[in-house]
This record gives sequence, structure tokens and C-alpha cells, in this order.
Amino acid sequence: MRECSKSIVRRLLSANYATRYFRGSGIDIGGAPDPLALYRSLFPLVANIKTWDMADGDAQFMAGVADETYDFVHSSHCLEHLNDAREGLKNWFRILRPGGYLTITFPDEDLYEQGTFPSTFNKTHKWTFTIFKPASWSANSLNVVDLASSLGPAAHVIKIEQIDVAYRYDLPRFDQTLTPVSESCIELVLRKRYPTEVDSRGRFPQRIQPESDIRIHLNQYLDDQRLLRESNATRPPFQNSREIGQ
Repeated sequence: MRECSKSIVRRLLSANYATRYFRGSGIDIGGAPDPLALYRSLFPLVANIKTWDMADGDAQFMAGVADETYDFVHSSHCLEHLNDAREGLKNWFRILRPGGYLTITFPDEDLYEQGTFPSTFNKTHKWTFTIFKPASWSANSLNVVDLASSLGPAAHVIKIEQIDVAYRYDLPRFDQTLTPVSESCIELVLRKRYPTEVDSRGRFPQRIQPESDIRIHLNQYLDDQRLLRESNATRPPFQNSREIGQ
């Protein structure tokens, strides 16, 4: 089934995809025949999306693509097909600009392969994935937490999520991605830190002051909190149990 298309409604329910993850110039690795570009109009901050597939080159190396080329990198169910998934992920992160987001999905080994590897549902899968397990039934299992950590201090983990909202745990062994609703996958979202963030070991607030009307409203929150504390100085919180309205 078309796994990228399945993800669109779910992604539209979270503003982060439209306002942060998918904005500017992007690349969709392994996008054919179900490219993210089909839904570009639903993410209005996207300037353009390059669909990269086999005709463009090996997704493991992204040869010819310079470092820090794209504002966002997307891939739906491509990583599991690479000979070396670790190297592929490093190159995908390499071509991402600082401040940009890498959003990828790949099968969850328990939801998709379901205890059998090599895969009986897709013969071209070379890896299975789990968010984190001390041990896996698959000899080719990769922990997503370890994959993210291997990218170094510039990798800011935003989200690692098992996508099982439409997965039916009551069914016997069956490829549930054949249905129009189940994604049976893990989604990883990473942000590439700016060098200054790496050096300071954190992402801290900007020092640039907002415009006057914004400062007025933000300062009002501080004033309201201060007045509330001052007016309640002699009355400790959560002690008033008298009848309501008295």
C-alpha cells in the first residue's frame, strides 16, 4: 500500500508538520511511486520537493548531493531496503541544513515482520527496526535510539513514535499494511542543531527582543503572576475547602 499517503491525514492533525518539519526546500528519498510532493499544497510553507529514487542514485550514499543542501529531508519506507542503513541515515542527515528536520518512517519489526526474518512480506527488506530492545528476535535488528545517537551531537531528537493507531493486535499473523489504514511503522523526527547549539550543548532562547506589542502582552503574564502571588501572600494554596461561592 502507499505508506506516505496513509501518513498524510495523521500528519495534518499535528501543526508541527506544516509549520516546522515540512518547510522550505526539501527532498523525498525513495519517494516513487507515492511521493510527498503529491500533497505539497497541504503544507503551505514548502517551497519545493525533490523526489529522489533509484534513477537518481543509491539512497545509501546520496552521491552528488552536497552537504547541507535541503531545509527538510523526508523518506517513507526506504531505509529498510539499504545495504547499510546506518550509512544511509548518516548521509540523509549530512544533506540536511542546520535548523532543518529529517522525518522518516520504516517498519516496526514486531508490527510488520512479526517474528520472522528474512521478511516473508517484503523480500527486499534488509533490516528490521525497533525503538529500543535489549535483545531482538531478528539478527538484523536496529534500535532507533542507537541509530539517532550515532549521528552525533548535532542530532536533536524531536520524536520517536511507534505508529500503531490502526493496528489490530487481535489478528493472527498478517501483513496489515495491505489494509488502507495500518502503517505498522516507526516514525523518527530529527532536527539538525546549529553549530552554536552543539557548542553550548543546548538550544536556548534568542536574545533578540520581540516587537513592543508582543512585549506588552508577554510582560502582562508576568505582571498577572506577580500580582496573584502578592495578593495571596498570607494564604497558602490548596487550603480553602469551604463551600463553593462562600
